[in-house]
Amino acid sequence: MSKNLFSEYRFFRSQPLNIRTLLITNMLYALILPIIEIFVGAYIMRNTGNPSYVAIYQLCMYAGVLATSVLNGLMMNKFKASSLYVFGILLSALALMVMMFVNFTGILELGISGFVLGASTGFFWTNRYLLTLNSTNDENRNYFFGLESFFFSLWSIVVPLIVGAFLGSVSGLYFLGKVLDVNNGYQIITVISLLIAIIAGTVLSKGDFTNPVQKKFFYTRFHILWKKLLTLAGLKGMVQGFLVTAPAILVMRLVGNEGALGLIQGIGGLLTAILVYTLGRIAKPKHRMAIFGFGLLVFFLGTLFNAFLFSAIGVIVFVLCKVLFQPLHDLAYFPTMMKTIDAVKAIEKRSEYTYILSHEIGLFFGRAFGMGLFISLAYVVSEDFALRYALLIVGAIQLFSLPLAKNIINDIDVKYDNSTV
Repeated sequence: MSKNLFSEYRFFRSQPLNIRTLLITNMLYALILPIIEIFVGAYIMRNTGNPSYVAIYQLCMYAGVLATSVLNGLMMNKFKASSLYVFGILLSALALMVMMFVNFTGILELGISGFVLGASTGFFWTNRYLLTLNSTNDENRNYFFGLESFFFSLWSIVVPLIVGAFLGSVSGLYFLGKVLDVNNGYQIITVISLLIAIIAGTVLSKGDFTNPVQKKFFYTRFHILWKKLLTLAGLKGMVQGFLVTAPAILVMRLVGNEGALGLIQGIGGLLTAILVYTLGRIAKPKHRMAIFGFGLLVFFLGTLFNAFLFSAIGVIVFVLCKVLFQPLHDLAYFPTMMKTIDAVKAIEKRSEYTYILSHEIGLFFGRAFGMGLFISLAYVVSEDFALRYALLIVGAIQLFSLPLAKNIINDIDVKYDNSTV
């Protein structure tokens, strides 16, 4: 066992400096992501009791990501992408702290805080795409995203368990002359998140990153290959919003509290972490569509269980399917996205950031549709109806991603010169 682990460590050490630096940085930031993606929704549910508020908050967050994507492109003329990456990590932790300490729970305040948190994470995601795109190639991207997904999956087990247990035990404790409650627990967690963000920024500074030549980056007309990828991004975005909001809403509504949320997130997650690392290590580019299709099927089955059972058991099955789906989907999706950028960039002779920005726009339209569907069903029919069937609808539509992704890969491999990809 130890021999195999040492062998994997040596393989990791054999990777270029920038790949190792990005992986360690992302591993650290992955400790903060479950708090942003899971427990903020639970915090809003605890303080408002309204699932629509969670959806509105999330939609404003995605609008912040989109706004930052444009701003980031302008700022890259004066700042390094790696510096903006660190800025996004630190700002997201600070935005979390402000939200928890100020205790925004009105719809306007939640919208503003969601936009600010989205703007901060936007710096992280757009520069993450750019640095990863320029530090990897199609042959090592499976390994990169496999190892990254391993840690994202591992922390999605450990962090919810620890945070859920902490929030469940903090009430009634006496600290600095004050009796603590659950909201005080959230505040302590955000302080720890800031410390982790500072460490992640320090690690990233060890890399040797250079900005690409920055040209015009905003276009409205694209090659047909990129239009297909934007449609795929819209389908991904449509589900992505639910991956953040749905578990927190469903668990708080049908199961119980944050402790249960952490426990459910943890069950089955270790198996997923090992699976995605193994796939990333041994799978070839030709295996991506099989991984992609399996992930889509797992998610759709989870939405079926939730819709037809709509109970604690249904929620548990759905969250377990979600925990398995997300890293499998990302393991296949991101290398496909980056291979498409490599191909279209060679055809259109545009900056990489052109495609990263338009990709965020595609994601946003998908996210807006998903969140809009949930909010509309909640207000027109009922919240329970939205929680049962909005997920099922987007899960069914998401199945169209597989033939579309296959068509994109086939176009790249058959119609375009692979020597340029």
